[in-house]
Amino acid sequence: MQIVIGYIIILNIVTFAVYGIDKIKAKKGAWRIPEKSLLLLAFIGGSLGAAAGMRFWRHKTLHPQFKWGVPLILLFHLALIAYLAKGTI
Repeated sequence: MQIVIGYIIILNIVTFAVYGIDKIKAKKGAWRIPEKSLLLLAFIGGSLGAAAGMRFWRHKTLHPQFKWGVPLILLFHLALIAYLAKGTI
């Protein structure tokens, strides 16, 4: 269980940072991180970092797949955690 918690924490920190890096690259007109990669990071467990990154960096907030997709993925992850925690209590 500690490995899973460590994975989630590290992935969310990395996801938050990647959203920031992509925002910096967008401002500079540099090569960007593909949107599929950003969404994949959210889907594989980095949804909290993605949501926080979107708000903090003010990045991808107008794109529908991010505006609606990241919060839905986060809700799914929270529901999954609640379901799994229910079984361990």
